[in-house]
Amino acid sequence: MNRRDTVLALLALGAAALASKAQPVGKVYRIGFLWENPTVFPDAMQAFRKGLRDLGYEEGRNIAIEFRWAEGKPERMRELAEELVRRKVDVIMAPSSVYTGAAKQATSTIPIIFLSHADPLGSGHIASFGRPGGNITGLSLMMTETNVKGLELLREAVPKISRIAVIWDPATPSHAPGLKAIQVAGPSLGLGIQSVPVRSATEFESAFSAMVRESAGGVLVLSTPLFIAGAKRLAELALSHKLASLFGPKNHVVAGGLMSYSPDRADLWRRGASLVDKILKGAKPADLPVERPTRFELVINLKTAKALNLTIPQSLVARADEVIR
Repeated sequence: MNRRDTVLALLALGAAALASKAQPVGKVYRIGFLWENPTVFPDAMQAFRKGLRDLGYEEGRNIAIEFRWAEGKPERMRELAEELVRRKVDVIMAPSSVYTGAAKQATSTIPIIFLSHADPLGSGHIASFGRPGGNITGLSLMMTETNVKGLELLREAVPKISRIAVIWDPATPSHAPGLKAIQVAGPSLGLGIQSVPVRSATEFESAFSAMVRESAGGVLVLSTPLFIAGAKRLAELALSHKLASLFGPKNHVVAGGLMSYSPDRADLWRRGASLVDKILKGAKPADLPVERPTRFELVINLKTAKALNLTIPQSLVARADEVIR
């Protein structure tokens, strides 16, 4: 190659480099996020965003997250989901069963990922764990099974307890199968189970009055946005009625509840980022198996135990992941 050819080749390479730099930035994927409000499980939300960053997704560069907040108004969930559909987002995050149900009603084509669904199979949102079918997949809390384990732990914490009330929301798709599993498990643990349906926060006081009339010694509150939003009030009512309380999310125990037992939501939400990555790269939700929890958290509030005149067995306290003293 002579000098002229060398110069022309170098010029061509320089032009190619400049052209490469001038290329527009790749596609910015749009993630729709349907959730209660920014203050619910902020650690889980941070874990989800970190999971995305670890996979190379940066907000404002190659992804944009469009949030829609229900703000304690479950009747708005479908409207908000439909708004995300109109925005033509690439994927919809619908963390729990009530949001998944709203998103499912809004679209059968846009991929939907749940991050902490209590019972996706029992609620009919998937066909099977191995092959979910349709446009929905995600990570499950396996709450139907976890609630039964929680029932065993409450029985261990309060050995003399003989009757437990279960607060559940008929509008939450995962609650009916969850309640049924508890009703089946109760007798084998020597426990009578009282079903207490609650549809709004205005029914909290009357629900606890019903428990007292039926001589319940404890209360198990199934997890749903309505009860998460009312965590402090539910904890106060359980304490004022001298009822040992068991919840799913630990924020209930921080608010004054006695115990909580649940999968680690932050871990589940972080793992959810990998499902987003797979779908954005072309995978179909129908072919992505629903993932199960691998880490669980037992939290005990000894201050509440003292207020209830309960002595939690030391063997159980030693197994707790977190103890509030």
